Amino acid sequence: MLAFYKRLYPFKSIFNWLNHEHVPTKLFTNREFAFTLQGDVYLRYNSFERADELKKQVCALNPTRFEIGPVYSARPRDKKTVRPANFTAQLRELVFDIDMTDYDAIRTCCAGADICRRCWAFIAAAVRVLDHAIRDNFGYKHLLWVYSGRRGIHLWISDREAMELTDEQRRALVGWLMVIQGGKEMHKKVNVRQGSRTLPPSIKSALDPLATVFGDLILEDQNCFESEEGWKALIQLIPDKAVAESLAAKWGTEPMRSSEDKWDDLKKEVRKFDKGTAKRNALQAAVEDIILQYTYPRLDAEVSKHRNHLLKAPFCVHPKTGRVCVPVDPAAIDSFRPERVPTVSLLLRELDEIAVAPGAGEDAGGEEGTGEHHSDWERTSLKPYVALLDRHVAALMQEVRQAKRAAPTYDASW
Repeated sequence: MLAFYKRLYPFKSIFNWLNHEHVPTKLFTNREFAFTLQGDVYLRYNSFERADELKKQVCALNPTRFEIGPVYSARPRDKKTVRPANFTAQLRELVFDIDMTDYDAIRTCCAGADICRRCWAFIAAAVRVLDHAIRDNFGYKHLLWVYSGRRGIHLWISDREAMELTDEQRRALVGWLMVIQGGKEMHKKVNVRQGSRTLPPSIKSALDPLATVFGDLILEDQNCFESEEGWKALIQLIPDKAVAESLAAKWGTEPMRSSEDKWDDLKKEVRKFDKGTAKRNALQAAVEDIILQYTYPRLDAEVSKHRNHLLKAPFCVHPKTGRVCVPVDPAAIDSFRPERVPTVSLLLRELDEIAVAPGAGEDAGGEEGTGEHHSDWERTSLKPYVALLDRHVAALMQEVRQAKRAAPTYDASW
């Protein structure tokens, strides 16, 4: 880990991302950093003036990971000398967390902390839906998706308006995006409409692409309704008792029917009722709600509701997998493979190969210590991920520059 922090971690890029400018501002100097050390020692309310100061402290502590918190009204390291009323969280990226364990009730290929290419499709669908929903409905542009290193993905939104949201506004926004709600004891987790009325437009727009995902992922790949447990869970979501009992009897005597067959059986039952009738409308609404329940993003709402929430920094290393928490391009989310993400051991091997390669110059490893090693990550498989962050930062900084140029100036002439 120490070699990783000294030679590979992109502190400069992280600084630019958090600071929005090249010269330090309060967005960085008043930002909280929290460190997790060996033995579960947790150090909060750290703050720094520059990227090299952060790097020096990280290398001195060698944490297993570190987290990023809000921008406070005073420097977090001065918390003990500031009156509580003068130490408040003022700005914070709007963040979201999608974790694969929330899909354990419906995925059939893995469970718990395990993740594979097949169940990653749940995360991919969630990213596509949430990315479009936030861009189209709220107009936010600076969305950074970061793989968590193990079984999930984080979203950081750096638009100024998003950073200024109060806790109440964050709760309202998250509540508007929440479609899947309820614990294990609740069978029906989608309740976003009145009776059998049409879905809200924002959710309706996601239904068609999710219907395709439902067919490919739920019915074919995961085959969620093949087992008795799976089809009984589906039966619980059918509002018409007679239809539910009829399907349960059929599926109980024909246990080898595939999920696609059972879904066709349900659609045939729906078509038995005339269009426009109350029963047809109720069953049609139930079919749509089932698609949403199995494919719509499952959010950890508590992560998003509070400005003072801390979240693991991009490019940290997950201690269980050794994988780096790398940015992800939402446009290429379907081709992203968690198992291909660079690990610390792989990156250090790549550095070793550079060091022994014929003609390797002095810049291959840089000087020992905590100074910047600008070229080291560029020589490893970490390069495309840092480049992705830098492109995100460039767009963010460009907007900041444009806003400054457009701001009215005070005329001091007499």
